[in-house]
Amino acid sequence: MSLFGKNLENLRQLYLEELKDLYDAEHQLLEALPKMEERAHTNELKDGFARHFEQTQRQIARLEQVFQGPGERAERKTCKGMKGLIAEGDAFVSASGDDETVDAALIGAAQRVEHYEIAAYGTLRTWALTLGEEKQAKLLQQTLDEEGETDKKLEFTVEAVRCVGCCGLAAVVVVDQEVHGAVSSGAVPRLIKAYREGKGAAGALVPEDGE
Repeated sequence: MSLFGKNLENLRQLYLEELKDLYDAEHQLLEALPKMEERAHTNELKDGFARHFEQTQRQIARLEQVFQGPGERAERKTCKGMKGLIAEGDAFVSASGDDETVDAALIGAAQRVEHYEIAAYGTLRTWALTLGEEKQAKLLQQTLDEEGETDKKLEFTVEAVRCVGCCGLAAVVVVDQEVHGAVSSGAVPRLIKAYREGKGAAGALVPEDGE
């Protein structure tokens, strides 16, 4: 969000100014995502950036709906926060070196952007509710939910490998050096959920009936 350099007359004024800031932030991200997609090495990561590009287009359109609520014209005000985050991401886009390390750097840059957007949308949603703008708050909440889901998806990436040295346990999944054998496709979502909840290997693969 922006550093406000003028007098703060009221919450509605602040709300509209920060909408302009966020509108610019989304446009900056829209310009950056194709470069990140091109630099990524795995198809999964490339697809993730491509999907995020399409999602960002929808979120820009949604912000334009939010502007219509108070009868304002959608207008961009340079978002210095996003500008800095994009500059950091650009450094990784132009970096050379190990493919997996570059991809890890791109994921980290994308997560920082997501966290920034989550904070911005959450704040604006709360201000909209305070101002009695329930329709606008609902639109902002919709994007906030999407940003949260995108952030979760960036926590895990999938890489296919030829062998991890335990073919007798196939299919095998390795998470942070922890090996899980005889993993069914239905068990993968529970595996990810367990790691997100901090249970790790201990609570990851509890069989369900019929599995």
